[in-house]
Amino acid sequence: MTTTELQGPPPDNFRARVQRAAASVQKSWKRFWRLVSLYMPKRLYARSLIIIIAPMILLQSVIAFDFMERHWQTVTQRLSQAVTRDIAAIIDLLETYPNEPDYANIIRIAQDRMQLKVDLLPPEPLPPPGPKPFFSILDQILSEEITRQINRPFWLDTVGNSNVIEVRIQLEGRVLRVFVRRSQAYASNTHIFLLWMVGTSLVLLMIAIPFLRNQIRPILALAEAAESFGKGRPMPRDFRPRGAEEVRRAGFAFMQMRERIERQIEQRTAMLTGVSHDLRTILTRFKLQLALTRTKADIEALGKDIDDMQSMLEGYLAFARGEAAEDTGHFDLAACFQRLADEAKLRKCKLITSITGSPDIQVRPNAFTRLVANVAGNAFRYAKSVEIHAEHGDGWLTITIDDDGPGIPPEKREEVFKPFVRLDAARNLDATGTGLGLPIARDIARSHGGDLTFEDSPLGGLRARIRIPA
Repeated sequence: MTTTELQGPPPDNFRARVQRAAASVQKSWKRFWRLVSLYMPKRLYARSLIIIIAPMILLQSVIAFDFMERHWQTVTQRLSQAVTRDIAAIIDLLETYPNEPDYANIIRIAQDRMQLKVDLLPPEPLPPPGPKPFFSILDQILSEEITRQINRPFWLDTVGNSNVIEVRIQLEGRVLRVFVRRSQAYASNTHIFLLWMVGTSLVLLMIAIPFLRNQIRPILALAEAAESFGKGRPMPRDFRPRGAEEVRRAGFAFMQMRERIERQIEQRTAMLTGVSHDLRTILTRFKLQLALTRTKADIEALGKDIDDMQSMLEGYLAFARGEAAEDTGHFDLAACFQRLADEAKLRKCKLITSITGSPDIQVRPNAFTRLVANVAGNAFRYAKSVEIHAEHGDGWLTITIDDDGPGIPPEKREEVFKPFVRLDAARNLDATGTGLGLPIARDIARSHGGDLTFEDSPLGGLRARIRIPA
């Protein structure tokens, strides 16, 4: 006799299936949260309110459901049982003493002791059943109790806002009509519980919302100060770290970072100023020596070298300084475009300009003038037709400069923004060949919180796009 041993799946296959199932669950979970985050509010204040309100609503819903499902139903059932027992007792009295005239004592006992109004009607058919109420907990429980305890044909009316419930029961040779107060068979004080629950929730929200707003306000102030610093604007004067300890620590860290950056910029500017002063002294000596030189050819050659050195020195200093010491102010794009139109006439270049939105913006005027003039001047130098369009709206300023010149190859468009890089086959803003024109232009754009990029132009040449918050 041979025995066959049952073996499970190989461990490797089982482990692979488990890993695939876990990966599928993780992927579904990520997809779910991605869908939730798509509809979730993006602001911290709204999300914080949801964090407070959602658990409160969930907790109160669970409590209300438990109360309605258990406490309310249990109390209503016990009250209905008591009322039904009273009605059953009246029926027993009527059947026990059938010869009593008019049943006056039974009616009196029912009214005085049981607080039920009892009438005996002729043996007429019961009314047809009425429509069931939408929320029929009383109708359902009372009907079940009458059927269980009395087990006779009956008619029940619990519909309406009346405080009285009418019950009719078919007896032998008569119909018993009973009027019961609704509060005797129904837990009618539930609205008080709901009112207290909603009222306390509103009080809690009235306390939580202002407190939460005060906690969010320092974070918004810190974000505004960081944004202003990133755009090169002065920090708001009323800014000081406030709020919770973590927010205050972030505020102090930001202020210290800002001071370190400003000190570094000041040190760099002071160093370059000293270097430029020393170099200018040497250039002055060169000029004095030129004045004593008698050969005209030597004088012209040395003079050209001095002019080139002077231009290179100014370019180095401007690039390192980055116009950081200038304050922000109002800038008129229309006036700037008019100056560009005058320059285009001198260079014999066709220029078309347009402005969408307000021409008044907040930038560092001298630096921004240099940015636009350098990029536009580069287009004038290498193209015959130039179009400049400015669009100001939704907190952003976008200036596009299109030309029909030779352009710059796509693979070289990021390389030309490196300092001291000059492309022989492409264009460069600096005619002296220092390779600092484009880096200076992008540095100015980024110091305003924006950027300078190159694209293909619909005119066939190069499109320069300047985009900054304004």
